[in-house]
Amino acid sequence: MVVFIGCTLYFELSVKISALIAAALAFGRSESLKICFVSIVATILYGVIHDQITVRVCLEYFTVFHPPVFVTQSPTLLAFGWGVIATWWMGAFLGVLLAIAARAGSRPKLSVVNLFKPIGKLLVVMAGCALLAGFSGFVLARQGAVVPPQWVSDNLPPAAHPRFMADWWAHIASYAVGFIGGIILSVLQYRR
Repeated sequence: MVVFIGCTLYFELSVKISALIAAALAFGRSESLKICFVSIVATILYGVIHDQITVRVCLEYFTVFHPPVFVTQSPTLLAFGWGVIATWWMGAFLGVLLAIAARAGSRPKLSVVNLFKPIGKLLVVMAGCALLAGFSGFVLARQGAVVPPQWVSDNLPPAAHPRFMADWWAHIASYAVGFIGGIILSVLQYRR
């Protein structure tokens, strides 16, 4: 059983935001809220899938270098939990940007359905960049061209450094490409 022992603020906040969005969707039929909801769900799904892969590359990335939010060593449960906790807020942020870009102004409004394909494309680009960055981090660390920071070296055996760097670089790439790509996507939708 997964037990939350830390980061309860994030969990409680995500539950409250999700409940508000679900209620608004059920009763308000607001297209802007639908866009936010779809963005949050898309980023959470991406995060869970991403973490299901990276947890199997380097379990220590989640067990040693993340706060102990869950009392479990299960890779599947850790990846599921962190996939939600670490991404919902990015989805909310980008959802708000997309909703403004799609609905603001006097030009024709875009619906949530108009954004499915662009959001999907962004997620595919994020996954490709994460894969490339993770592979690069692994290879460069294995060759000694890059070394992990001291706080990693002090807590992880040298044999695990390439796997850690693969995870770390993949996660950084996902966040960076998601953030920058989300802004670009919002600008493109506004100009559409």
